[in-house]
Amino acid sequence: MTIREKAALMKLESTKMAASTARVRDHALELIAETLLSHKEEIFAANEEDIRAAVENEIPPQVLKRLKFGEAKLQDVVEGIRSLVSLPDPLGKVLMKRELDTDLLLERISCPIGVIGVIFEARPDALVQIASLCIKSGNCAILKGGSETMHTNRCLFRLIHEAATEGGLPEDCLFQAEARSEINELLACDESVDLLIPRGSNAFVRYIMEHSRIPVMGHSDGICHIYVDKDADIAKSIPVIVDAKTQYTAACNATETLLVHREIAEKLLPALNDALKKAEVEVRGTEDVRRIVDCVPAEEADFATEYLDLILSIKIVDSIEEAIEHINRYGSHHTDAILTENAEAAEQFMSYVDSAGVYQNCSTRFADGFRYGFGAEVGISTGKLHARGPVGLEGLCTYKYRLFGSGNIVGDYASHKREFHFKDIQ
Repeated sequence: MTIREKAALMKLESTKMAASTARVRDHALELIAETLLSHKEEIFAANEEDIRAAVENEIPPQVLKRLKFGEAKLQDVVEGIRSLVSLPDPLGKVLMKRELDTDLLLERISCPIGVIGVIFEARPDALVQIASLCIKSGNCAILKGGSETMHTNRCLFRLIHEAATEGGLPEDCLFQAEARSEINELLACDESVDLLIPRGSNAFVRYIMEHSRIPVMGHSDGICHIYVDKDADIAKSIPVIVDAKTQYTAACNATETLLVHREIAEKLLPALNDALKKAEVEVRGTEDVRRIVDCVPAEEADFATEYLDLILSIKIVDSIEEAIEHINRYGSHHTDAILTENAEAAEQFMSYVDSAGVYQNCSTRFADGFRYGFGAEVGISTGKLHARGPVGLEGLCTYKYRLFGSGNIVGDYASHKREFHFKDIQ
């Protein structure tokens, strides 16, 4: 069966998925969690096969780190699934109830998007998170993971699909695409697939956007910034910066550029440089920075680079306005933070920085669906339509209108025989 044929079948099945009860979907998720735990040795063996192949193919260290799926990652995804189960049903929520007339009632209710195609990087935990979120939100999902984790993804998908159907979900609620050639087939399924969510490089996301008529939600680069204001607490700031850079360098929410107000640079940079050296971070600084600390010269291109590695660009700025301008020019509108004890400066930063996430006095690594209490995330959107930031259950839902009448006709209102009175009902 081709991707087009499968997508068409899933489109028909999506109505059954949308009508499934929260009890059925939660039961399926519980079975998935139990199944993954009971088959963990099988999963780990498949992952070891992928890791061996990646080492032989000299995959970069930052990518290799993403490929690994051991006990810690398994516990994380299982915790994420169980967190999803504990969340309220995102479907069937009455978002608006309005009486148009005494016998004409309008409701807006939440519902699934339908069939979602997700093309994601070589991270086995992403497959589990995405499948779980789609199930909880009542969506059908076509999943295409990176070839570097082919064996792990195949094992995980089989276990997830078996548990989901055993739990009472439709057979065609999930489908795994494996061949790279199937990506272009998926992009052509605009009559059946309602949304594409690509997770990968800037070039890859652009390719998806330019080669499909299906709506695309996602982000390309993760060029995140921290700005250290002149009123920052240095003792508080250094651990935040180190965490934002080193806690997980291969993530899109890791900080890549540090901007430092000139008035605090002499006090901050020597201690920060020592802390970064201990964490094995390579600092690339402008000429002003290198007058204060010993580091590698920064070039203009560094400020437009997502390193995904233990490298941090540092620039000294003369004002918060200059910092904001730099972020809006070079950033990817993902997540940016200000370190300051000045509430007015924080408000100015948060108002003028055009990013999906703007923080005060905390690490950019908090930009994550699980850490936001969403249970997990299907990805992060830097766009402004429909969903923005970490995309959890609400981002995978849309809404529809239901109108309840009693033989009402438009002609009566057009002729003023009857009048609307538009009364919102709480």
